[in-house]
Amino acid sequence: MPLVDWGRREYSASLEEMRRLRRERRAGRIADTLILVEHPPVITVGVEGDDGTAAAGGLPVVRVERGGKATYHGPGQLVGYAIVDLEPRGRDVRRFVHDLEEMVVRALADWSLPAARVAGRRGVWIEGRRKIASVGVAVEEWVTFHGFALNVSTDLTMFARFHPCGFSGEIMTSMERELQRPVEGTRVREAVTRAWTELFEPSGLRSLPESPPLLGLRP
Repeated sequence: MPLVDWGRREYSASLEEMRRLRRERRAGRIADTLILVEHPPVITVGVEGDDGTAAAGGLPVVRVERGGKATYHGPGQLVGYAIVDLEPRGRDVRRFVHDLEEMVVRALADWSLPAARVAGRRGVWIEGRRKIASVGVAVEEWVTFHGFALNVSTDLTMFARFHPCGFSGEIMTSMERELQRPVEGTRVREAVTRAWTELFEPSGLRSLPESPPLLGLRP
C-alpha cells in the first residue's frame, strides 16, 4: 500500500495537498495512500467545534472538515492522513475509523504499551484513561481524508491550554511520558507502516483479527 512521508510541513499547505489527493483518489489516478507528517504548532478545530481558539496564544487556528472538536498538532507528534476509497469496503465509515484506531494500537504494541480503543470514545487510549492518539476523519464521495495524530514526544503542556476533543488537557499522554525514555521517531514510522500494510490491504475487503477494546468506560 502506498505510503508518503512529508517530513515536517506547514499545516495549511498539507491540508490543501491532502484535499487534492482525495480528488485524485476519487478519480482513480492514485491508490489508497497513507501520508505521514509532522506539523509546526497549530490548533485545528473539527466540525463539532469547541473552545480551541482559547488556546491560540499566537498559534494559528484552522477550522477543518474532519470529525471531532479541537486538537493540537506540533513537533514530536506523528500525524497520519489516510486517503482511502471506501467503495470496495462497503462504504463502512465506522469500520474504517475502527481499523485506523486498530492500526495505531498495533504499532504501539512494539513498545508493549497497554493501548486500546475504548467503547464510546474516539482515539487510542492507555489503560482506558490516558489518550495517546486522536482520530478524526472526513469522507467526501466515499473517499476518506484526515486521520490520526499520535503523541510520540509531543509537548503535552500545549493541551492544557484548551479542551482537546472536549476533555481536560490533563488526559493527554505520549509515548515518551508512558515509557519514561526517548522514543526513536523512525522506529515509530516503521511500526505504523507495518500496521497500515496489515490492515489496509490492496483488496480493501477485510481486516485481520483485532485487539479487543476496553469495555464499560464512559467519557
